[in-house]
Amino acid sequence: MSSSASSLLDGSSKCLAVNQLQNPSLLSSFHQDSSSSSNCFPVTNPARPNEIVGYAPAHSKHDAAKMIQTAHDSLKSWRDETTAMHRSQLLQEWSRLIQEHTSDIGRIMTLESGKPIKESFGEVQYAKSYVDYFSAEAIRPSGAGGGYLVPTPFTTTNSDGATSTVPRGTIMALHQAIGLCGLIAPWNFPAAMILRKVAPALAAGCSCVVKPASQTPLTAMALVNLAYQAGIPKDVLQLVTCDTDTTKDIGSELTTNPLVRKVSFTGSTNVGKMLLQQCANTCKRTSMELGGNAPFVVFGDANLDQAVMAAMASKFRNAGQTCVCSDRFIVHASVHDDFCERLVQAIRDTINVGDGMDENTTMGPLISSQALQKVHERVQAAIDDGAKCLLGGEALPDLGPNFYAPTVLTNVSSDSDIFREETFGPVIAIVKFDTDEEALRLANDSNVGLAGYFCTENLARAFSFARTLECGIVGVNEGIVSTVVAPFGGVKESGMGREGSSMGMAEYLETKYIFMNA
Repeated sequence: MSSSASSLLDGSSKCLAVNQLQNPSLLSSFHQDSSSSSNCFPVTNPARPNEIVGYAPAHSKHDAAKMIQTAHDSLKSWRDETTAMHRSQLLQEWSRLIQEHTSDIGRIMTLESGKPIKESFGEVQYAKSYVDYFSAEAIRPSGAGGGYLVPTPFTTTNSDGATSTVPRGTIMALHQAIGLCGLIAPWNFPAAMILRKVAPALAAGCSCVVKPASQTPLTAMALVNLAYQAGIPKDVLQLVTCDTDTTKDIGSELTTNPLVRKVSFTGSTNVGKMLLQQCANTCKRTSMELGGNAPFVVFGDANLDQAVMAAMASKFRNAGQTCVCSDRFIVHASVHDDFCERLVQAIRDTINVGDGMDENTTMGPLISSQALQKVHERVQAAIDDGAKCLLGGEALPDLGPNFYAPTVLTNVSSDSDIFREETFGPVIAIVKFDTDEEALRLANDSNVGLAGYFCTENLARAFSFARTLECGIVGVNEGIVSTVVAPFGGVKESGMGREGSSMGMAEYLETKYIFMNA
């Protein structure tokens, strides 16, 4: 890294994030041994795109290969020469430091992602919960070094050659760390998506190369710095950052390098499919948390006030830029007009669009002008196709180039792009239904199945609809259901594998069968 690049990382007056931190070393002390990285790239604020928040190292594919080699070389010492208790204690210390620096991490997150500061603080706590959980999971029988015994079906042979009934040998199933992991995280949850991968990987005894999104590398830099302060070896946890032009090359290195034994990715379905193809040549284990297009069904017997609260929570968090946001609203004809009226009023009463650093803001900007343009084109196409706009439907240029108004559309065609494809933005697209069968057909008519939501007060319907909804995650009368203790993941083209819960630890373990005739 050049001296000019290092000086930028060391906290010049141009780095807005550094100037607003209680502990500037969260960013300024970040250094990587990357001889070919001669510069850095700027990270900008989505609320004010001309404002540079800070700088991150512009690593190359060669740098990524070196980090992979370093992490591979450190694997034996981490996996085989540390106890699960030791790894657990390091994770606990990391959690303590994250808690101590909640304010700084939240500020960094808001400045580079645009989300409201209260959401950022909440995300820090949510992200930290994964470190807490997997620090405990590390020492359980479900972790590395654990496993189980099975009664042997084999028997000994008598001296005369006849088979006896005396058991022979011991059958063991042993959990072991899978090896070096390449972990690729998105920009919409810069802390949670990283710690949801890194915490179980480290707890299991895996070494890691982590790649945050180009839009939000600073949060990752702060978290990794705290990991090093907690005592997690630098060689074990490597962080590769790059601009958008180099992202594809570094992703390819992680997916094709034979030293990497596992790849975990959170992002779009199209990119996930490409990464899966690349991983296939070396038969890597993969976890893929891909796109969604979540249905939100409101039955005729629903508590409408509760349904509106759930809809608001599910749709407008992070300005609708989450993979589990409700996109397709399917509302029973008998309550359609009443639900829409209450929803529009609730949006007017509670959604305050603005700069995420303003504590009164409840919804920030979209991540980029390209993202806004895509959302607006979808909205306009739906209106041109006959949809009625009850609220919003326009950009808010007076606030900045990336702000879009909370939008409610009715009379939406179920064949329109805004209904059939994931819309990463604050848009509610509503269609009517008359029967439970029609609601289920509309909800399941998608190639993806990450999250789904519905509201009803009928217990029999709740269980039946939840079972038949083709989603990996279902919220009943609730709009936010993610938690560390539950498995997170989708079906169909929303990916494979699960994060969180004890199943999240299993994603980083291999099971070895040992027969011991002793």
